[in-house]
This record gives sequence, C-alpha cells and structure tokens, in this order.
Amino acid sequence: MRVAIIGCGAIGSVLVEAICRESIKAGLVALMDIYSEKCENLAKSFCRESLNIAICRDLECLLNVKPQLVVEAASQQAVKEYVSRVLSHGISVVVLSVGALLDEDILKAVKGASRAGKARVYIPSGAIACLDAVKALANAGINRVVLRTYKNIRAFDSETLRKLGFGEVRERIKIFEGRGDVAAKLFPANVNVVATLALAAGQIPWVEVYADPKLEKNIHEIVVEGKASTISIRVENVPHPRNPRTSYLAALSAVQLLKELVEEESITVGT
Repeated sequence: MRVAIIGCGAIGSVLVEAICRESIKAGLVALMDIYSEKCENLAKSFCRESLNIAICRDLECLLNVKPQLVVEAASQQAVKEYVSRVLSHGISVVVLSVGALLDEDILKAVKGASRAGKARVYIPSGAIACLDAVKALANAGINRVVLRTYKNIRAFDSETLRKLGFGEVRERIKIFEGRGDVAAKLFPANVNVVATLALAAGQIPWVEVYADPKLEKNIHEIVVEGKASTISIRVENVPHPRNPRTSYLAALSAVQLLKELVEEESITVGT
C-alpha cells in the first residue's frame, strides 16, 4: 500500500520509522508539513530510499504521487483543510487529530466527502482503551460518559493556562470541567481522546482536566455507565519523548492500525 503522511511531528516520526524499518509493510510515498525540513530530516534519518519520498508543503504535491492511504498527524486545522479534499479523491484517511470532528460542520463535510469519494475514515484508539466495549455498550444505550485527564503542567499551552487564570502551578489543580467539545477547543493538542470517546459512545463526554507539575505520566480515567454494563478504566501513559503533550501509546495505536490496514490477517481481534 502506498502511504502518505501529513505532519512530521512526534507521531509522524514514529510512523515514518515503522514504515521505513518495515514494521509496517507499506511504501512511504510522501511526507507533508509546513516545515519541509522536518520531512527531509525524517526521511534521511529512517529511510534508505529517501529520494523516492516526495517532500511536500501543499496537498497538490501529495496527491500527485497517488497515495492509497493518507495519515493526518498534524493538527485539527489540518483535518479541516485537507481531510475532505483527500477523501473526495477516493483516498482513505487515518485521522489522528480527532478533536476536529467534534465540530459538526467539519464532521458533516468529512462524512459527505467519504461517501462521495467512496473512501473510508479510520480513527485509532489513541491514548485510551476500552473503545470496543464502549461501542458495544452503545447498542444497548449509554447514560453517562465521564473522562478525567491528568497531565504535567508542561503538557499544556502556557498562553491557554494564562487565559484560564492559572499562572504558576505548584500542585495538582483542576484547570477545566465541562463538556468535551469545549475541552477539545481549549486544549486541541491534549484531549483528542475526548472526540474518540464521543464518537464511540455516541454522546459528548463530561470532561475534567487536571494539571500536575509532579506528574510523570499522562493519565486518563474513563467511566461509562450504560444499560448493559458500567465500564471504569484508568490508563497511565508514558509521554512521547519528543512531545510531552502526546502519549507514546497514541503513536503506537496508529502504528497498529496501519499494520491492520496493510496486512491482510485471517483473524480479526476486537470489533
């Protein structure tokens, strides 16, 4: 499968390394980022045949190499600008900046382009777990979804914290409580898991966000109450070494999804 990646940050680098070292049996045909030198450095670092990889700063360049699958690993803005256009060309997309899909207009556009282009949108489980169970439970009915996220203060944008009234933080403090769609707009680099959980459950979670200067892991606590079951789960993630805002598990879940898409296994585990 011919794969192109938009975004050469922490998760993009994990995917490039996995493809070029053949952990994922796919061909990397293009890298796209507003900073083209990031793409060039990644290709040279991990790919023996880096000259065969198109380095792009715009979508037309990426589409010209005719990928069969595009991975968005850039930002919510990238989802808004590029995903529908890629889908309209009949190319399936893996979306990692899932928070963008909590915007009803963006979600409607993505669904419409997917149908028109007969292409699929894939969303990995990211930094959380239990999505199979949540999707199953939704069939019987879900009453309440709660997500509590705990991260080191360094993981949050300092300007956003200042606007929320938080200056120097010396101990764990709740910096947000409210609807998940509001949280996703306030913390676009921190709570993509909100959107993933919302899409699985069919409703917007209630979200609490905590900043803790002593915390060394990114922690997510999920409670889903439904007619058939109550699910409680806690995930303690090691931050990605290149970006403390991102859990390493989120990158690994993207690797696993790509493996499943490009390798035709005879046994499928999970719904």
